[in-house]
Amino acid sequence: MTTLMRFADSSGKPAWALDAGNGQRLLAGFSLTRWLSGPADVESLLGASSEPTPEIVNWLPPIEDQEVWAAGVTYLSSRDARQEESVDGGDVYARVYHAERPELFYKGNARTVVGHLAEIGIRSDSNWNVPEPELGLVLNGSMQVVGLTIGNDVSSRSIEGENPLYLPQAKVYRASCALGPGIVLTDQQTLPSAAIEVTISREEVVIFHGETHTSRIKRTAADLIAHLGHSNPFDNGVVLLTGTGIVPPAEITLLPADRVDIRIEGLGTLTNFVKLV
Repeated sequence: MTTLMRFADSSGKPAWALDAGNGQRLLAGFSLTRWLSGPADVESLLGASSEPTPEIVNWLPPIEDQEVWAAGVTYLSSRDARQEESVDGGDVYARVYHAERPELFYKGNARTVVGHLAEIGIRSDSNWNVPEPELGLVLNGSMQVVGLTIGNDVSSRSIEGENPLYLPQAKVYRASCALGPGIVLTDQQTLPSAAIEVTISREEVVIFHGETHTSRIKRTAADLIAHLGHSNPFDNGVVLLTGTGIVPPAEITLLPADRVDIRIEGLGTLTNFVKLV
């Protein structure tokens, strides 16, 4: 497993490291944007890695100027949850689950995305906020999968449930998305077979644990990527979250200082803490 990681160095400047199984090594002068704009070959990274890096403490989200997009209602459980929360019964979600065109929406960029061990935000004007654990596809400028990451599409269920047109407010705000810990490099163009777990802890007590599997995603990677890239080029690459299959029950809402752990088989664990924004 070869992993790209972004962190803040001792001077506070962003830096990149590569772990090809022999420890973390600094990628001096590396630019994800430049790499994703080209063929994004792994061999060039292996040749560029140099001295070992100290243990990473200040993790940063593994993106630069890339946008993050997300797919909705790709799991049956997500469709059911959206209908449950909707004031009007959520027929729109039932229709999009079966439609040829998937739901795709803009989730954010470096301004709204945080990394591993950082604080994710919940809206102060919402009384029902949840994490949404998702597999993330890292795509180059040619819309080819070059890596995988873990995503947390933090969402306000109360705002989205009030009216589907409020989706941007429920989904896109400061610290509303977490990515990381890094990017696991791959040339596989299909969704990996992987278990996904999420745990919410409050004062070191687990208040929710859920599991799903990527095999339950209704859409294929090719389908999601084709619709995202149609009439919408991403020359510098893009991250596509593939939807959530784990929705906490109505009595569970995130509170400040909660801890959220998302584990995806083969990718590791993304940990974040909660703050009010």
